[in-house]
Amino acid sequence: MEWFTADQYWLGRLVFQRALAAVYLVAFLGAALQFRALIGERGMLPVPRYVARVPFRKAPSLFQLHYSDRFFALVAWTGCACALALLAGADALLPLWGGMLLWLVPWVLYLSIVNVGQTWYGFGWESLLLETGFLAVFLGNDETAPPVLVLFLLRWILFRVEFGAGLIKMRGDECWRRLTCLYFHHETQPMPGPLSWFFHHLPKPLHRAEVAANHFTQLVVPVLLFTPQPIATAAACLMIVTQLWLVLSGNFSWLNWMTIVLAVSVLDFGSTAAPSHSPAAPLWYEVVVIAVTVLLLALSYRPARNLFSRRQIMNSSFDPLHLVNTYGAFGSVSRVRQEVVIEGTADDKPRQDSEWREYEFKGKPGDVRRRPRQFAPYHLRLDWMMWFAGLSPAYARSWFGPLVERLLEGDRDTLRLLRHVPFPQDAPPAYIRARLYRYTYTSLRELRATGAWWERTYVREFLPPTRIDSPR
Repeated sequence: MEWFTADQYWLGRLVFQRALAAVYLVAFLGAALQFRALIGERGMLPVPRYVARVPFRKAPSLFQLHYSDRFFALVAWTGCACALALLAGADALLPLWGGMLLWLVPWVLYLSIVNVGQTWYGFGWESLLLETGFLAVFLGNDETAPPVLVLFLLRWILFRVEFGAGLIKMRGDECWRRLTCLYFHHETQPMPGPLSWFFHHLPKPLHRAEVAANHFTQLVVPVLLFTPQPIATAAACLMIVTQLWLVLSGNFSWLNWMTIVLAVSVLDFGSTAAPSHSPAAPLWYEVVVIAVTVLLLALSYRPARNLFSRRQIMNSSFDPLHLVNTYGAFGSVSRVRQEVVIEGTADDKPRQDSEWREYEFKGKPGDVRRRPRQFAPYHLRLDWMMWFAGLSPAYARSWFGPLVERLLEGDRDTLRLLRHVPFPQDAPPAYIRARLYRYTYTSLRELRATGAWWERTYVREFLPPTRIDSPR
């Protein structure tokens, strides 16, 4: 079928596939390095306990069949190896069916991780990577030009990511409609980056212009993705520029990078990058792609209905395979930044004059003189959840107690998630407490005078001094 493929997207597919492989690599690397403390056998939310109460049909995963920390590590590092192979272009060296199988492996492995990751993997970009990764299986390799249907489905994902985020803002916090949300956002976002302080101090008229431009990019530009070229390419380029601006302003894991990767698939580089003779797609491949397209369009009904619902939800999956999902971000913006600060003391009984030493996290604000670092697209899962804990203790109910317990034990895997541990592993604190502080950016004058990026004010006790009387 002549209409089935499009030569002008040959180079766009190549860049898309290599960039997606890079995101897969970051995701698997983060899983390999963080899982033991979070969901391992002795983790805060252990996988064995989870799969014992959740059936396979609700959370399909290899770990439903067997779990051990060694097996999880094997899965995560195998995912890294597959991602590296795809990044190097191994799929292009295989026959079409072999390349498809190679792309299927990281999708199955990462789905297995996400479906048992519980709170630590409840972020929208997990589903975004899985939905995009599933389509990558059917995008083909050098044996055929990119299928038009798969390219359309990639645009459908990009549309939902951007348009869903735009709608949730207009339906949510009134500061989006008043164009004032960026008065607060750079200061209160989950994990500020090295330039967030500077973004926060931009003039307010520029903040209002940023919000207006964001509304245009998320509510108008997505429609242009389905228009003829070169308009669709121009729309995708505008999205890429907007996402790069967001990359500079904060740490949002791989959300921005996945949006950029999807936008690359829209770019029309012309037929100059394609082979002089483009091989025809085999019939079996056409049948498979058409069948998958019909399936995904049928599954798109609920996400599409959600977009136009007054009770729009964001970052949710409607099937356990995460094939078609709903997206969105920052429907509401916090006006105040509250941080949970964890401290320990070696005293057998806390006194008024006890020395309390502070634990430092890698990404979240702690030491007021420490400038925020750039971590995205790498995802510091514990740091992100600590931000949620600052919003409400309810977000931390399932995991904060186990975290404190492991700090009191000097658990090696948990301590590795932190930047600074004030006690030796073999001599953990006798007591742990947590206190809630309000954090605000300093002014330029204060920064020059004190070297502090933040100032903080004590709000209240989050957790009273706590100890364990016997080992876990």
